[in-house]
Parts: sequence; C-alpha cells; structure tokens
Amino acid sequence: MALSATLPIQDSAANLLQASSTDVDEHCATLGRWRLSYDQISAGAFRGSFTQLSLPRLEVFREITSQQVRQYGQLGADSFGIGLPWHGEVSCNGTSARGARVLASIDAEIDMCTPKAFELRGVVASAVLIAELAARLDIELPRAVWHQLQVIEMAEAPVARLRAHLAAIHETVTTAPDQFDDPAARQALEDALLVEIMDMLPTARPSDPGRSSAARKRTVDRARELMHDSGERALSLLEVCKAVGASPRKLGYCFQEVLGTSPMHYWRAMRLNRVRRDLKRSGAAASVYDVAVQHGFWHFSQFSLDYKRHFSELPSETLRRARAA
Repeated sequence: MALSATLPIQDSAANLLQASSTDVDEHCATLGRWRLSYDQISAGAFRGSFTQLSLPRLEVFREITSQQVRQYGQLGADSFGIGLPWHGEVSCNGTSARGARVLASIDAEIDMCTPKAFELRGVVASAVLIAELAARLDIELPRAVWHQLQVIEMAEAPVARLRAHLAAIHETVTTAPDQFDDPAARQALEDALLVEIMDMLPTARPSDPGRSSAARKRTVDRARELMHDSGERALSLLEVCKAVGASPRKLGYCFQEVLGTSPMHYWRAMRLNRVRRDLKRSGAAASVYDVAVQHGFWHFSQFSLDYKRHFSELPSETLRRARAA
C-alpha cells in the first residue's frame, strides 16, 4: 500500500533534533512543539535526552528520563501519538504497558506518571491526517479510544514491525544521519510508518486493568486533582483523605499501586517542583525562605535537606543560578 499516493505531500528536508539535559524544566524546553510540563517525582540528579526526526507529515521520537516524572499537557493541537515503552514491562498510571500494549494519545490531554529509567519511542502525527487516511482506505478507526490518553492493546504483528522500524531509525540517527537527507528515503520511511499505524489502529482496544485497579486509579486521580488544583495553598494530606473518602492507609495503598510512591512523597515532590520554578522565575526579587513558606514548608532546615535530596542541589544554588542568568 503506497500511502504517498493517497494524500499529497509537501516535501521538505528532514529536521533532526538531539538534546540532553540535567534539569527537568530544561528537558521540557527541548521537546519541540509539544506543550508538555514535567514534575520530577523521585529524588536524585535528573538526566534526560530527547531525539526527534521531523519528516514532512510525521515526527519520530526517542525520549529517556532517569527519574520518575509526571508529564502533563498536550503533544500539540489535534495530535495523534503512539509511544512504545522500550525496555521490558513498565507501569503507566497503574496499567502495565508491554508487548503489544502501547501508549496512545489521540487528540487528548496528557497526564501520566512514568517510572525511573524510562525510555519511550514513538511517532506523532496530525489526528486529521490519520482520520483522512483511514477514510480514504476505508478503515474504521477505534473511536472509543479517541480524546484520551490510554494504554491500548493492538495486534502483535504491526506493533512488532513498528518497533523494528523505530530501532532501525534510531540506529541510523546514531551511525549515518545524513541518509535522511535523501527525499526518496524520507518518503519511503514515512510511508512504511503510516502503513504500520493504519494496520494497528483497527485492532486497538483499551487495556482492561480490572475493576479493583480501576477503582484505585479513580481514587488516586481524585486525590491528585485536589493537590494540583490547590493553587498556592498548602493542602494537608488529611484534607485530601477526607475529600476522596479514603483513610490514609487506603490512600497510601492506592498511590503505591498506581504511581509507585506514597501520597506524602508525591505531594511533597509536587510542592518542591513549584518552589524550584518560583526560584527560577523570581531571580533577584526572591527569598528562599519566603518561597518555601508560600508552598507550605514551615521547617526551613528540613525543607533545605528535602530540596537537596530531591534535586541534588540546595535551593540557594538554584536561586544563585537564576540570578546569574
């Protein structure tokens, strides 16, 4: 099936982006047109890398993050994305992704937590392009998985072929990136990727996490929504438990299964990320103590220890670097 003849292409040179970073916000700044923000959940020095090959109608990416992070936002307006966790089995928001299970975002908001030492490879395209191709090829798209980020099960064969294509692409990026300068090669590569995507989509169905797992995820989602919408007010964990109707022990069990961390650690990590961003933005006008108190850290020496443990630097060092910039 030659998809190059199905829809007109505006050919342009392939654009290769490769970036690495030691700061989660700097990592987000390398993500091209993706409108995503990351919060670092696990403690320790952050290392991230992002590679993106931009073809005329597709973007092929590889992302590596060393720490557990929360990713939220959009891949871009009306975007379609398929991501393949690259090493073994991983849990994304409590649902296992492995084998023929992929992460799919089809014109959807993203809000997910990924584990430490995570590698994701995949493809991003226009949702309109995918819909137009499906219509012209008389392929019925799985509308039940539209407009939401999900772990989706698909037929094994096209997923395996897509995985092989992505492995070959990133090997070429490493060894002979000038191959992508050839318009015929770019067209053949894009066509091959679209063929596999169109083979995969008719077989897609949401992965069933089970009734009890789904209930625990709903509890965690409600708790996280309260935390994230609390603004500048330092919400207490007891307030969260009361609002979601769960004891601290039950909420802890739910968070551990879905996110792999405790609600207290998660909430502290979110507030530490807010402090860090405020210090970066405030520069000369900021006081570390004032910013810490604003986000509910009243014990200043303990806050400094927690901050250094989480980001591998003192808050005063973050502020000093912001002032120098």
